[in-house]
Amino acid sequence: MVLNNIERLLEKYENGETTLKEEQQLKHYFSQETVAPHLEMYKPMFAYFLVNQQEQFTKDIPLKRKRTNYKWIYVAAVAVLMLGFYFEAPIVNSYEEYAYGTYSNPEKALDEVTKSLAMISDHFNKGTSTVNYLNEVNKGTATLGYLNEIENTTSIIFKN
Repeated sequence: MVLNNIERLLEKYENGETTLKEEQQLKHYFSQETVAPHLEMYKPMFAYFLVNQQEQFTKDIPLKRKRTNYKWIYVAAVAVLMLGFYFEAPIVNSYEEYAYGTYSNPEKALDEVTKSLAMISDHFNKGTSTVNYLNEVNKGTATLGYLNEIENTTSIIFKN
């Protein structure tokens, strides 16, 4: 009778349908020295549960988190940015003077401009030379226009 009850409880346990009292009965049965031979395989599992139930966590758990004061980090970041803007201003002005590239000698300025325009012209000519084949395509489409005229005339002839 007890063995049938234990087997029924084991089946319920495997399906996850046992209550806490029924699990206590199983733990009590498998903690004994004499267990039915065909149920021996469950004994180590329930022995582990009994031992595991006695374990306790003994370390202190801090309830308050240590908060870092981010206000000082924000203040420091703003100070670094302000110093950066303050010391960057002269650098920007000296760069702008260089970026315009003014020449005191007009002949030298003219030479530089002609070099730049010649370079632009060379690159432009290379680009247009690769597109010249489009003129041939335009000629081909013009001949197709003649075919449209022939089609129009044949449609007029055959409709009448």
